Amino acid sequence: MNEVYNLEYNTERTKLIIPEYGRHFQKMVDYAVSIEDRDERNKVANSIISVMGNLQPHLRDVPDFQHKLWDQLFIMADFKLDVDSPFPITSKEVLQQRPEPLDYPQNHPKYRFYGNNIKRMIDVAVKWEEGDMRSGLEYAIANHMKKCYLVWNKDTVEDSVIFNHLMELSDGQIDLAKSDESLTESGQFLKNRPSKSNNNNRGKKGQRGRKKRY
Repeated sequence: MNEVYNLEYNTERTKLIIPEYGRHFQKMVDYAVSIEDRDERNKVANSIISVMGNLQPHLRDVPDFQHKLWDQLFIMADFKLDVDSPFPITSKEVLQQRPEPLDYPQNHPKYRFYGNNIKRMIDVAVKWEEGDMRSGLEYAIANHMKKCYLVWNKDTVEDSVIFNHLMELSDGQIDLAKSDESLTESGQFLKNRPSKSNNNNRGKKGQRGRKKRY
């Protein structure tokens, strides 16, 4: 009967800091913290790291993984474990810092069918020096704009329309209308685009090949 009354319930136990390692690991860490002799404390800490590494033997000797194990050991010890770590000890304050919020693009371009990446490419192109490299990039951008235009708008588009849009998006710094070169033909882009009928046929074939399950 005494054994029954001495049973420990999880509701009465301290909360596990890293539950993946379980209660016994936490007890080993707590024991290491309570050791007064530094040499003995270092020995026990290294033993705990070895056991932690045995859980994933294929990563045990990887330096980055070893650093992670030591960080986890100090976290489970609530940073109260004073031992000689082979890696810099990350402070509790650094781990508790919240990451900086991400800057999501809030701009609303006039020609949304081109996407935000086109504007970024244009901004890069206008910073390049005049020459063959910049000219090649400008025409690559214009061809991609034409491809995007055909996907989201019509089955054909004049090069002059793309050139005008490119000039507008570059604030007048890229003017391909003066050049004699032409962009890729619309039919070439349309030929490489999968047709809706082909997609529908694939779906029907897949349905015919399937058996009904009751």
